[in-house]
Amino acid sequence: MTIKTIQEELIDEFAMFEDWMQKYEYMIELGKSLPLIEPSLKTEDKLIKGCQSKVWLHSELKDGKVRFTADSDAIITKGIVAILVRVFSNQSPEAILAADTSFIDEIGLKEHLSPTRANGLVSMIKQMKLDAIAYQTQLKT
Repeated sequence: MTIKTIQEELIDEFAMFEDWMQKYEYMIELGKSLPLIEPSLKTEDKLIKGCQSKVWLHSELKDGKVRFTADSDAIITKGIVAILVRVFSNQSPEAILAADTSFIDEIGLKEHLSPTRANGLVSMIKQMKLDAIAYQTQLKT
């Protein structure tokens, strides 16, 4: 499934909810379904810089696709990273780097987050793209 298709699914899913309380509850549910990072990988170097709460992100390259796992100590943040993992995991480094992230605005996520959470969201995307750059370089050598 392409990144664009996954993003469109998320836009449709979020459109089903009338208000932001329902959307937050859905994000919390998504967070519960997140493929969790191995406890041994919850290390300082896996922490996303710029997040108010703790967010650990691990990536690995398998069969030319980047796989992400993550966890957070905050339930809303865990929902946010779950959305990003769903979009970017099992995609090629090129697809991740070329991905447009305007779907975040379309579901209204950025405007309903506190400034610190919005910064954290940007930091999560930035780290996922940095990982993709590293894997892209690795594939070329």
